[in-house]
This record gives sequence, C-alpha cells and structure tokens, in this order.
Amino acid sequence: MTTIGFIGSGNIGGTVARLAVAAGYDVVVSNSRGPETLQHLTDELGGSARAATPAEAAAAGDIVVVSIPFKAFPQLPVAELAGKVVLDTNNYYPQRDGTIEALDKGELTSSELEQQSLGTARVVKVFNNINAGHLASLPRPSGAADRSALPIAGDDAAAKQIATEFLDALGYDAVDAGSLADSWRQEPGTPAYGPPYGTYAVKAGTPASADQIRQALAEAKR
Repeated sequence: MTTIGFIGSGNIGGTVARLAVAAGYDVVVSNSRGPETLQHLTDELGGSARAATPAEAAAAGDIVVVSIPFKAFPQLPVAELAGKVVLDTNNYYPQRDGTIEALDKGELTSSELEQQSLGTARVVKVFNNINAGHLASLPRPSGAADRSALPIAGDDAAAKQIATEFLDALGYDAVDAGSLADSWRQEPGTPAYGPPYGTYAVKAGTPASADQIRQALAEAKR
C-alpha cells in the first residue's frame, strides 16, 4: 500500500489527506505544532491515518505532500526527503513570507528555490492553484464529462508521472505545465490561479477541464 506523508495538514494538506484516504491510501500527517494537535484530523480520517513529526512523515511517505507557508521551506527535513517525490503546494506571498529578490525579479520560481534546498528530492508543483473548498468538492471519476484538471510542473518526468497517477486516484486529471522554471504560470496572479474553478462565494466550485487549464497556462504573462 502506498503511503502519503504530509508536512503541513491545514486547509490544502488536510484536504488532500481526506481525498487520499477516500482513494484508499494510508496517510501520515504532521504539522509544526506536534502530533498531539492532529488527533481531531486522525480521528476523522480513521484507521488509515496516523500523526507524526514532519521528519517521521517524510520518512514514512512514498510520496510526500508539502503544504506549509513558503517561508518555512528551509526547515524541511532534507535527509528524510532524499530521492522522494515531493508534491509542493506552496505559494510565495511576499506580504507573509518576506521579500525574496530572486523571486521578485523572476530569476527563479518558488519551487526551484525549494528544489535547490531539498537536493535529491524530486519536486512537483501541484495543488497550489485551487482553494481547499473547491479541491474537496470537484473530484470526479475517471472519464467523467465534468472532471477537472490540475496543472503540475517539475523537472523529473518519472516524478510527474507519479503525481499524475496520484491525481487520477484522487479524482483529477493532470495538465503538464512544464518544468519548475515554468511553474510561475500556475502561481498567484495568473489566469490558472483560482478563477478556472469558480469564485470563493460558490463553495462547490466550477469544473475546469484540461483544455481550460492549458488555455489559462498559455495566457499567463510576467
């Protein structure tokens, strides 16, 4: 059984954990406050879930979802993530994370910076362009006419294939958005960030097809 580790179990991390358990995965959830603070989530998720420290979750996961404030990425457990597929849901918000010149100038993307920090981990950018409510409500079976797609970006083709298969199990198609250098196309302020899935006021969200996501990515401008 594939185990999904979670570093950060808030809105997006917790939602992906719920979808993963529903799809039949085992999950190990963690946050910065300690395993004891996650009992409510593990109780909800049932016997397929347990809480741990971030390092333990990273070590246990065949795939590891990182969903933390971007400014905290230097604290990620590099040794435990070595060689693993890391699904990066993070976004850079200068007002929260502080300014980073290389990102502000467009010299790097946030995922490239995270990849540099993580060494041999195989980072794939995903889940960063959709809010948690829509992420929870829009999964559909494979082949459904109203199935939504999420963009993924990464430098490792095998890691992107694993991410694609994971999304499929959760109820989403994947659109290859290119390399980590291209991942700015799905970041805050771009057409692919938020609007394809509807407004915050509509909790159920609006299905967004793979073609719609491809179009949104193509329309992105720096």
